[in-house]
Amino acid sequence: MAARKERELGAALGEAGVMVATAADRDAVRAARSLERNASIDAALALSEGFDRLADHFDDQLAPIPALQCAADATTTLRLGALVHDNDYRHPIVLAKELATMDVLSDGRIEVGLGAGWMMSDYEQSGIAYDPPGVRVGRFIEGLHIIKSALGPDAFSFDGAHYTVTDYDGMPKPVQSPPPVLIGGGGPRVLRFAACEADIVGINPTLTSGAIDASTFESMTAEAVDVKVGIVRDAAEGAGRLDAVELNIRTFVVVVTDDVAGALDTIAGFTGAPTEMVIQWRDLDARQQPCEVRLPSPTPAPHLPDDAAMWACWG
Repeated sequence: MAARKERELGAALGEAGVMVATAADRDAVRAARSLERNASIDAALALSEGFDRLADHFDDQLAPIPALQCAADATTTLRLGALVHDNDYRHPIVLAKELATMDVLSDGRIEVGLGAGWMMSDYEQSGIAYDPPGVRVGRFIEGLHIIKSALGPDAFSFDGAHYTVTDYDGMPKPVQSPPPVLIGGGGPRVLRFAACEADIVGINPTLTSGAIDASTFESMTAEAVDVKVGIVRDAAEGAGRLDAVELNIRTFVVVVTDDVAGALDTIAGFTGAPTEMVIQWRDLDARQQPCEVRLPSPTPAPHLPDDAAMWACWG
């Protein structure tokens, strides 16, 4: 029964991504291994030909690097990466070596997700300095340059405001040359940088508050997302790489239910916003072009009530 449910969910997700967060999700890893051993199905964490991504925080979740390697060991085509590694938590040389090792062990299936760091509680609990956004972003930009260089074919040196690297030749060399890079951003500086440097650009909330709160969702209205996509488009076009950039967006809240009032209260509690504001967000998004959910055959598309379908499109 459990194996069948894993197969059905994997087929339904298709090429979508899933985030695996808490320690309880180790059961999904065990299920994935059982699927591949017993049914020769190339799936992990209830995915079929998809992507597995882990966040990088200090709360109740699996550590991304060993967890992703576990998923890689259970599969043969699943692509894996963090959404995203916080540049401040590891020296970029250390992270580059771990990523290169994972790319070798997975036969070239790693994607490099990197961000400047934003969750204030991680910094407060660990004692890592929570520098102003401009400083963290500057350090992240240098960190990505070092990681890319370390994953490259030759030795390199770097002398920046935050890091110094001398005659370093990263080993092992990754199978991919180079692995694709994902950068998520909510502000103009990071979005422009991502458009010029990343293969995948994540359209994120503006997280200057250091927490998921009402401001997070206010910065992800349809109009706000249009502005952010426009920033990426203009920067990528200016860099001559518009066709090389893939866009990514994370859906923070998906509620499939007939109890709309209960869903509104749940989302209000999650965001810290008044229920009236959540209703305004819902009504705003309801006026946008409806999204279409496509599932790979032969899996039939599930029936969703109108309100539930609308909420599944809201993120």
